[in-house]
Amino acid sequence: MPKFALGAAALAAALALTAAAPASAGSTTPQATAPAAAGTRHLSGRLPDGATWIADLPAHWNGTLLLFSHGYGPTTAQDAPSPAAGQALLAEGYALAGSSYDPNGPWWALESAERDQLATREAFAAAAGRPARTLSVGQSMGGLVNAQLARDADGDIDGALGLCGLVAGGVDLDNYQLDAEYTIASLLAPDEHLRLVDFADQDAAAATAARLTAAVERAQATPAGRARIALAAAYLNLPDWAPGQNPPAPGDAEAQEAQQYAWFAQGVLSFIGPARTSVEQSAGGNTSWNAGVDYAELLRSSEHADEVRALYRTAGADLRADLTALTRGARVHADPQAVRRLQRTSTAGQGLAVPLLDLHTTSDQLVPVQQENAFAARVRAAGDGALLRQAYVARQGHCSFTAAEVVAGVHALEHRVAFGRWDGGTAPAALQRAAQALGLDGAAFVPYRPTRLVGARRS
Repeated sequence: MPKFALGAAALAAALALTAAAPASAGSTTPQATAPAAAGTRHLSGRLPDGATWIADLPAHWNGTLLLFSHGYGPTTAQDAPSPAAGQALLAEGYALAGSSYDPNGPWWALESAERDQLATREAFAAAAGRPARTLSVGQSMGGLVNAQLARDADGDIDGALGLCGLVAGGVDLDNYQLDAEYTIASLLAPDEHLRLVDFADQDAAAATAARLTAAVERAQATPAGRARIALAAAYLNLPDWAPGQNPPAPGDAEAQEAQQYAWFAQGVLSFIGPARTSVEQSAGGNTSWNAGVDYAELLRSSEHADEVRALYRTAGADLRADLTALTRGARVHADPQAVRRLQRTSTAGQGLAVPLLDLHTTSDQLVPVQQENAFAARVRAAGDGALLRQAYVARQGHCSFTAAEVVAGVHALEHRVAFGRWDGGTAPAALQRAAQALGLDGAAFVPYRPTRLVGARRS
């Protein structure tokens, strides 16, 4: 199946792809390759569905395997969230492994990822010995895979660490992104009649994303345009703290919108628009809808509602009229069969079988931190809240964790698995002390509570 191409720099920044080397294309059984560092064995192999797997085994293995699920992007095997984190974990004696997922499917690889990760664990065990403990680690889309493993793989997985995980699932993701794109198309580019779902191909999706971005750039020149950009940002759950800037002062609506605009200008729509096609390809049809959505009610659920109202007042624009027009014009219907398939493959919040610690940056432009709120509510509803802990890092960007933050998360999770209790080790101050004590690259754990995820639907 064809994959769509994004600019290399944009893809690397958006996905935080690791530099892990892929398995040898011709490998049918586990084979050692050149070691990544002195004393480290590099293993690789191929799984029955064609997926590749890799692993790095340190000379002095501590018996714990970290099974890494990579994020959305090329189906290339990776075994660590970043090169720095991988080096630090290997130095502590952890073995690392991960799969590519099925290379014959779309980059939204939720049909195969969980299966391929468990198969990777077995392939590693056959090649290097069965681990005493297996901890799943997942990043971005891989954080959703990770949460599924924490739900399903009791006996195969002992605990899980999520990093900026897409834990609210694919249906919610597609819907709040649709709300934002629909708002831009309706209010900032009404004469262009842009298609927002059911794209013919990735090129068509990329073209729409470019036109939506251009509409935002034009709108930034006027007060009314900036108010409508803020409205779309609210529906997108877009943070108001952009890279290279200080957080805006509370209540400074103009500064909040300026930093949300910075995210738009840096190409967030150019990523999420084409990515929708991969989700639709995986599910077999359109998985998002807005027919019947009340956009005034939707705005009331956003932490940015006061910002939007303030900017509309400043511009002298009619917010009520815009919200009414959005509600009346909302006519996108999903393919029910595609929605059911995406719910089956791409959700995780039904419960947990093993402890899960989620880490999230507070200003994540691609997987908003509010996803953690929706996920926690679902875990609690399943009666498994005691197994879940969530911690937050005050930093801008998707998956922008330091190696110290990742290692501290692994340590906290391993303590919970070993002793059967969290013991306060996931409190922000405790994680901050633990990360700083490593002497690596710093940390920024903070007390934080995410607000409601805007745009989640009941199907």
